[in-house]
This record gives sequence, C-alpha cells and structure tokens, in this order.
Amino acid sequence: QVQLVESGGGSVQPGGSLRLSCAASGGTISRYAMGWFRQAPGKEREGVAAIDSDGSTSYAASVTGRFTIAKDNAKNTLYLQMNSLKPEDTNMYHCAAWDPIPTMVFGHPSLFLGWGQGTQVTVSS
Repeated sequence: QVQLVESGGGSVQPGGSLRLSCAASGGTISRYAMGWFRQAPGKEREGVAAIDSDGSTSYAASVTGRFTIAKDNAKNTLYLQMNSLKPEDTNMYHCAAWDPIPTMVFGHPSLFLGWGQGTQVTVSS
C-alpha cells in the first residue's frame, strides 16, 4: 500500500493557474504508474492525467494543452500543473498509484495501490 497526500488546491479566477502536488510514502513512485483524477459528489470518477513508469503521459481531451503531469522521483512526488483554468475544472482532485498496465493508461480502481484524500480546486470569478 502506498500513502498519498495531495496539496496545492485552492480558489482561482478563470484563466489562472495552480500546481497540485502528491507526496508519496511507503513506495517508490518510479516503479509505478500514477495519475490524477477528479470526482464530484454523486458523479463518476474522471481520469485527468496519467504518467507511466517510463515517463509516458496521457491526458483527458478536456485538459490537453492546459495541464501537465510530471513526477520527481528524487522527491517521490507527483505534480499536476494546471494552466488556463476554467470553471468546469472545479472539482476535488485525487492522485493514485498502480502497477503499470499497458492497456489501461488510467489503471483501474480495483488495482490502485494508493488513493489520496484529495485537494479541492475551485475556479470562479
């Protein structure tokens, strides 16, 4: 089991930026695929961005060109740089870690080794 703690959320105006962090313990993130997900109460979980153990990245169509996922293996930390934020990006953002699955870039919840408590992002004027 990997313990994950997110931070960096907050309230910003449309067009603003935020950088989310996900600090990992109990495992070395260089071995895992990791991703960012968002989920509003009563709605389905949405994969936002994922990074595989080899550094390859995948993004949801709604955030491509605006969000960038990265990980610092030395700090055992995952990041999500969010630019040009829109009101529809408002959500609770969670990070997750899993063993790499070539056919599932966002993994599967039943295979997550860790799931953070989330950090709230609010985009509003």
